[in-house]
Amino acid sequence: MRQQIENRQFDEERALYHAQECDMKHCVFAGPADGESALKEARDISLQDCSFSLRYPLWHVIGFSMERSVMDEKTRAAIWYAQKGVIQDCTLNGIKVIRECNDITLTNCIVDSPEFGWKSRNIVLRDTNIASEYIFMDSRDVTLERVSMTGKYSFQYMENLEIVDSVLDTKDAFWHSKNVTVRNSVIKGEYLAWFSEGLTLIDCKIIGTQPLCYCENLRLVNCTMEDTDLSFEYSQVEADIQGHILSVKNPRKGTIVADSVGEIIMENPVMECSGQVVIRQS
Repeated sequence: MRQQIENRQFDEERALYHAQECDMKHCVFAGPADGESALKEARDISLQDCSFSLRYPLWHVIGFSMERSVMDEKTRAAIWYAQKGVIQDCTLNGIKVIRECNDITLTNCIVDSPEFGWKSRNIVLRDTNIASEYIFMDSRDVTLERVSMTGKYSFQYMENLEIVDSVLDTKDAFWHSKNVTVRNSVIKGEYLAWFSEGLTLIDCKIIGTQPLCYCENLRLVNCTMEDTDLSFEYSQVEADIQGHILSVKNPRKGTIVADSVGEIIMENPVMECSGQVVIRQS
């Protein structure tokens, strides 16, 4: 029989340490004792309609679900070293919510958490709004579907990232990333994807200055670009752009096809640049 815990308040240190096969409903993790690590090392637990205001509640947890619950800004470093988690209809605040986790899915959540998702694997965000700086630093095998994201320095040093039907308002995104595919999305920000390898953008809108420089194996398919000056500098690129590009500078290799380009700058390169810019004939 699974243990049922309802309408309880916990504020002690390690209040439910190593809880197993336990369902918690309408519980509050807060109080004057100000204890940490309430559910550390728990196994096979569910949380419904709970609220958290204490540090480190879900560390080293394996097999958990959390629904309609709230972690406030005092819930620092909430979910670390956890595995096999499902989070749905939750609000997650506080710095460093997820770190070094595996197999975690968030659906229909609201997240405000700097340094979210570092050094993690097999993470999925669906139908979620998230604000974060340095989101998913050095993570692997991540999927975003229908995500609205705001922040800076996003998706750096990542590998195997897929983003679909999303809106990213960011800066310095995808730096040093490898094997990233973005489909049917809007990416707004400065200095997009410098030093990336294997970035593919399909049916995307790209907005902002100096995008896609120093890239290897860069591919754009049926994309549009807005306010994108000094694009593609020193990149190896194959690009099909619908519409106008403000300017292209010193593409290293490959071909960029567009309806029009305001300025093609081929000057003072620090390396050999043989990339071509082709204006599509109407």
